[in-house]
Amino acid sequence: MASNGGLEIDPVHVWKNDSIEERIFSAALICLEGHYMQSPVMGPQSIAKVMSIVSKTLEKTHTFKDVREVLSRNLRVWIWLRRAVCAAICDLNERSLGVRSEPLVPTKFIDITTPEVTALIIKNYAALKEALQMLNKLMHIARNLLVTTDPEVPQDLSAAVNFDQEVYEAICLCVNVTSKGIDGEMPEDEASRAKLNEITELYKKVLVTSLQKAHNWIAKNDRNKMAFWFRVFIESPDVDSNPGPEDRYEPVLDHPSLRCMHLRNEISDWLKRNSKMCSAAAAICKEYFDAQDEQQKNKWLPENRNLAWNYTPSNMWSFEPENYDEAAKVVSTWNEEETDKFEQDKAYGRVSHELDMWWDVARSPNASNWNLTMYPIDHVPERIKECEANLMQRYAAADLPEDHHESVEHAASDGNPEWQAQAHHQATPSYAPEYDEYEEDADDDDSYGEGPMTGLLTEVPNILDPKQIEALHMIIKSCILDSAGSGSTRFGENLQQTRCRIFLTTECGRNLLREMLVFIAVWEKDEQSLIFQISSQIIQAIHENSLIPYTWNALRSPKDIISPAQTVLLRLITYLSRTAFYPSKNYNPLPDAKAEDMEKALSHEDVRLSKMLNFLYSVFRSRIVPECVALMQIQGEVRKNRLDPADFPVDHWDLERAKDGLVQYLDFLYTIADIYPLRQHLVDWEAVYELLKVLEGLDVGVEKLPFPGARRPEPPATPSTTASTPQASSSSHPPPPPPPPPPLSDPPHEFPWSGIKGQVLSILAALLQPPPGQSSPGNPSVQLQIVQHNGIVALLNCCLYDDNNRFCRERTQLCLKWLMDGSPDASAFLQNLVQANQGAAVVRPPPPAPPPPAQQLLPGGAASSSASASASASASSTTSSSNHHVATAQTQTQTQAVPGEVRVQVRSASAPAVDGSSGGDEVEATAGGGIAAFKQRLSEQRSRSEELVNDLLALTVADKAGRLELAPDDGDETEDEFM
Repeated sequence: MASNGGLEIDPVHVWKNDSIEERIFSAALICLEGHYMQSPVMGPQSIAKVMSIVSKTLEKTHTFKDVREVLSRNLRVWIWLRRAVCAAICDLNERSLGVRSEPLVPTKFIDITTPEVTALIIKNYAALKEALQMLNKLMHIARNLLVTTDPEVPQDLSAAVNFDQEVYEAICLCVNVTSKGIDGEMPEDEASRAKLNEITELYKKVLVTSLQKAHNWIAKNDRNKMAFWFRVFIESPDVDSNPGPEDRYEPVLDHPSLRCMHLRNEISDWLKRNSKMCSAAAAICKEYFDAQDEQQKNKWLPENRNLAWNYTPSNMWSFEPENYDEAAKVVSTWNEEETDKFEQDKAYGRVSHELDMWWDVARSPNASNWNLTMYPIDHVPERIKECEANLMQRYAAADLPEDHHESVEHAASDGNPEWQAQAHHQATPSYAPEYDEYEEDADDDDSYGEGPMTGLLTEVPNILDPKQIEALHMIIKSCILDSAGSGSTRFGENLQQTRCRIFLTTECGRNLLREMLVFIAVWEKDEQSLIFQISSQIIQAIHENSLIPYTWNALRSPKDIISPAQTVLLRLITYLSRTAFYPSKNYNPLPDAKAEDMEKALSHEDVRLSKMLNFLYSVFRSRIVPECVALMQIQGEVRKNRLDPADFPVDHWDLERAKDGLVQYLDFLYTIADIYPLRQHLVDWEAVYELLKVLEGLDVGVEKLPFPGARRPEPPATPSTTASTPQASSSSHPPPPPPPPPPLSDPPHEFPWSGIKGQVLSILAALLQPPPGQSSPGNPSVQLQIVQHNGIVALLNCCLYDDNNRFCRERTQLCLKWLMDGSPDASAFLQNLVQANQGAAVVRPPPPAPPPPAQQLLPGGAASSSASASASASASSTTSSSNHHVATAQTQTQTQAVPGEVRVQVRSASAPAVDGSSGGDEVEATAGGGIAAFKQRLSEQRSRSEELVNDLLALTVADKAGRLELAPDDGDETEDEFM
């Protein structure tokens, strides 16, 4: 259509050889453009006839390959198809959003209130339904025309007429309406709600079809892939189109961001240099271009500046395309002195110098350092204290005036100076930089990415369901997964990896990735689902670019210990660790740095895998475990009545997300521990330490839940909950109100962390196992680590029944089996416990000297101590060996001959004394009149201690030499059942 509104008539001879399908479909498209541009509007009979033609054409393109081949190579069909779609979108924008868009002018995301949009849609229901059905059919036909024997031809013709512009406009329209127009309150009357729902579903269908058309357009076409990437992540409708020369994208932690203007210009120059059409498509365009009258040529003609040199005189354009037939090997050079940006980029050859510089510092931290240094264990206790302080400060800051937030945030972000100093120096290994915890308002919860987020595709996961969204995931996979690409360019660049880096360096791309990951959690997709499988391939592409650490940091949430998106990312990594990431037979995580340059070493899968594991475990040690254990310790403070339950700093929802993240992390660690070549990393990093810390934290913070049949009786009803007495009913005062309904969940401070112990014990059992093919002995390094870190007591505590952690006793049996196998230290410690219990026929008085400061019983009844047996000096030689490790841990044990009870004394001044001496806590209890309650507590502890030792005896037998061994299995349980 000409600019003055008159019809533009193609020369008669260009239609001469067209088939009937081409002519009738083109005629219908011409009528549709006039109808939606209101010049003039057709009547109901005419529009019904046009709809019939479009429907028949759609059916033929579905069924007959020859019809698709003919229509897909007709440039006039593509021109009129774009014009009809453009007119329909302009009409839909006006009828749905009240703003009529202009052809060829990109539409912004429109901020319109829900009532206005809802009322407008209901008012224009009939016209909207007809237009949306027509638009969906037209987009279906465009999608089908790209499925031919040689899809490159229709792909190039579609690009030549800028049909991709209308695909973007259709997506933008659907997002504007479905995410901002109908997500609010529904109308009250049922008829209006039905109309609104029907229009919503039609918009979703158009969105799905548009994504499918985009997928077919970019399939196996690097130029179209890059053009699509450029549009949705760099020139998205809601991104500032005029950034300053030094503007940068949002930085991620300490990683510098790139200059977005440089990236924009360099990708634009690459598209100009690489806009080559296939010879068949170029000939079709040239034939049509030459047949047109100069005065009739207008904006609808295929004069895309980046493609027009293929079919127009080259002197019309300001640049010359490269010689694509050049066979000589070219060298990429970056000339800082070059003032002409296009020539500078042309000499470089690759997509973007700015992007390459960004990736050089954003990939795996300390890429040039081959030592897989780990966050030091000595810092973990201090980190736990810091996390506990940060949590309480966060709670205290919630009620402070606004002018106090700055000082609180500063105090919360002080952290460990040494570790923070490491985080700012690339020369020192730094894999888990200190976060500025809770740097945002405590009431702000951006865990799921709520609030305005830039990106044309970012809202799509919030609109579509799993079956509808498949095309979006396939588009991302097609553009970044190496196996879906065409190899390296003549400059040695992998375009799939380049697009993966663009995907993560732009804010739009990171927002979309976050929503795609959360989508898996919201819809609870399993590993067999297509969405999960495609998402795992997307994460595989990110890993191949050494960008898993960067991605992890980009997905963090200030409020969460581990954000929902990070949890899903870890779940995908866990799945890939069993499949695509599985180490090679000759796994070598540390190649010879002198023999290989850094670039070649990073391309080695073993190096990437080891560095990824190193990063993820450093996060586990420096953030996940300290944060979770800090929460458990605060729970313990509430249990000891040292903290008011109302002062507990987080709610149940936060705890659920923390537990989900911890569960997924433990699942990941078990997967790694089950793969022998990777297990050694966990052994070298002393993963036992964190696992024992979690067990100890659970014992401190969570009360063991008794057997379901023997749970504590409900407390008697209080007077406020009983029926009113006759005296009360006769009073003038009204009866008391009914009690409030019971809470939907337990209070946050009673959060049980269910199932965590079982996972920890499974990992410990896996670490203790001998190498594959051997049945004995257990891993000596892990055995020694458990003894040195007081792990035996933590394991024995797991023998006591806890309905929050079922089958723990069986898992503990596996751990003890491998712990005692070949470890004299562990066997001696356990033997001392049993002998002290069995030989205690007479109660000996306490020694005359004053005892050490206090004795601390284990939360379940056993005592907490190191793995020492110094009180049993007359034991066998294995006991002497155990005492050596006790000295290392600087602790001592003292077993007393009290029937049915084993005590292990430690240097602690905070625990109550349980012997006959007048300990401080006992005096305090007596002074307070709580003697009966104190005796009851001692009785409960004694019964639990007896249960602990009985469990230990049931698990062990004495060999001929009198040493303890694990009792043989009864055949009813196997290791696999509990792993």
